[in-house]
Amino acid sequence: MSPEVFPLSRRSFLRASTGTAAALGLGIAATGCGFLPEDANAHGDPDEPIDVRVDGDLVYFNWADFIDPAIFRAFEKEYGVKVIQSNFDSMEGMVAKLNAGNRYDLVFPSAKWTQRLVEGRRLRRIDHTRLKHAESVFGAYDYFADPWYDAKSAHTVPFIMYKTGIGWRKDRIGDDLAGSWGDLWHPGAQGRVFVLDDRDEVLGLGALKLGLDLSTTDDGDLDRITSTLKSLRPRLRGFSSDSYNNLLNGNAVMTQAWSGDMAAMLGQAKDPSVFGFEVAREGAPVNSDCYAIPANARHPGTAMLFIDYMLRPENVKKNIEYIGYPMPVRGTESTYAALVEPFPECLVSADDLKDDLFFRNGSSTGERARDTAWTHVKAG
Repeated sequence: MSPEVFPLSRRSFLRASTGTAAALGLGIAATGCGFLPEDANAHGDPDEPIDVRVDGDLVYFNWADFIDPAIFRAFEKEYGVKVIQSNFDSMEGMVAKLNAGNRYDLVFPSAKWTQRLVEGRRLRRIDHTRLKHAESVFGAYDYFADPWYDAKSAHTVPFIMYKTGIGWRKDRIGDDLAGSWGDLWHPGAQGRVFVLDDRDEVLGLGALKLGLDLSTTDDGDLDRITSTLKSLRPRLRGFSSDSYNNLLNGNAVMTQAWSGDMAAMLGQAKDPSVFGFEVAREGAPVNSDCYAIPANARHPGTAMLFIDYMLRPENVKKNIEYIGYPMPVRGTESTYAALVEPFPECLVSADDLKDDLFFRNGSSTGERARDTAWTHVKAG
């Protein structure tokens, strides 16, 4: 009997960073490097205020399936525009498209990539006072008033929050786990374990297990991490960011997973009680993605309209239920809490972000060292 086929997880297209990063060269390895055009103001002053008005169709660039299609259709109808969608398969891929001169009106970088884009003057400044619904974010979530990746959130509005943990099938190995990253070495899961196909996430679990800095670039630390992860390799079935499908169809007994994918999986599982999700006691990486308008956007006014449209509470609630990730907008918290009630460990709040377990940008030398370590881990 063939396994059931389920919708792809929200980040199932994520691929290993090494291949793309290597292809892009050192330009993306150091914070800010690789983002400066020959003329920093080639498309006008990125700090110039944006008029919030329809100035063309919306050219949208994000992970696949991160906004409910019904929201796109309603936006198109209300403003008489079309949403022209493209999707990226990694943050490196997004930046490669930007560096190649592709022009998008709205992109969705994660925190560390936002920092690089801001320092490279590749994002338009966003005046929050021009967004009718911005107060429901910045008036309710102090963290985003001045995040480390974008001072005063001057170029961004937060989109989603998430953290990384371990998902598993209780019907296969029970529920008596240790609550540690070491659970990935569980003997009952051998041969049915997946880790994410993501450099920082996998090196990060090794670092946390060993009590090291999450984004370490120290050669000695990376040697220890590589050695630890190589001991996991014989137990792995593979590297995959499709955590939600792997658990649902039984390919995985245990997998490293993003909290939002686990929450979204609840809507597909016939019996959610057979699944578990834990946050390791050594620490859980956290992250946030942002709305951002590239400096070369042709239709920044429409992009501002779309951001404001997405901040309407009714749209936020609808999208939370669709993607499984929390969106930091006042008045929508109960929608997310109800969604993840069977998995309370999936809950992510701005307080979790204050734990500061973000992946950080390193120097070009440090990023090369991490690329090398990741290559060794994947080679086994």
